[in-house]
Amino acid sequence: MSLPVKLRRQAKQELNQAVDWYERQRIGLGREFRRRVEEALKRIGAAPQMHGLVYKDIRCGVVRRFPYAVFYRVKPGRVSVIAVFHSSRDPREWQGRV
Repeated sequence: MSLPVKLRRQAKQELNQAVDWYERQRIGLGREFRRRVEEALKRIGAAPQMHGLVYKDIRCGVVRRFPYAVFYRVKPGRVSVIAVFHSSRDPREWQGRV
């Protein structure tokens, strides 16, 4: 059973900032990054329990080709994305949102 995936405000901001950064590095790379994140979100929505717990009730899906991960929690009837996060950043930042 597929669930709708909703990004919290901070996760949307992180995604948009990363898209902009990648687009400044090379034209089209930002669009590629967004496409890869959307693929990850579709996989998560289709099988939200497939990723293991990484912190409390938070799960983590990896974005292919880019050093990013999607941190989310499964709620009744939906998936709530709390962070679209670069792997080199301090995880305490997204953990503070839980």
